[in-house]
Amino acid sequence: MFLRVWATTLVLASFWLTSPLITSVLADRAFATSQERNSKLISVTKAEFGVERVGARGNVTFIPTTRVPLQEKRRYGWRIQLKDYKGEVTWREVLRLPKQPENWGTDNGENFSLSANGTEGVTTRTQVAQNGMIENFWTIAPGDPSGKHKIEVYIDNRRIAAFEFEVVRVK
Repeated sequence: MFLRVWATTLVLASFWLTSPLITSVLADRAFATSQERNSKLISVTKAEFGVERVGARGNVTFIPTTRVPLQEKRRYGWRIQLKDYKGEVTWREVLRLPKQPENWGTDNGENFSLSANGTEGVTTRTQVAQNGMIENFWTIAPGDPSGKHKIEVYIDNRRIAAFEFEVVRVK
């Protein structure tokens, strides 16, 4: 009888000691599987780059193009349609300029970093994909350079889109 009680106590004690470990391993694996599933599910149905045109009544129209006029306050950027995606998504954008601008400015500096030579800005943002759409826009400011630019967009360190465009001086 004593051996049976001792064996039961040993089994229960080992289970009690290892259950947090088992729970932790199972939870970590479930999270990893969820992350893997989400990153594999993200696919792009449409990616486009362009400028915004504001009409007389304030309505904004997106115009696909690879040429951006070097006009102060002109907005340019990208929008990407994710296939069957709902909820939040974290993306990273790398903007490369042909030379350093007079200054860099962002709406929220905590999600922005700058390369040592000042020609590359990295923005990271988490946003709700409205109807599967994510987007980001920049505004031409005094001192911005003309020339060839490039934007690359990443999700989970996987490049999902790249846009090459030229900022051109207006005559």
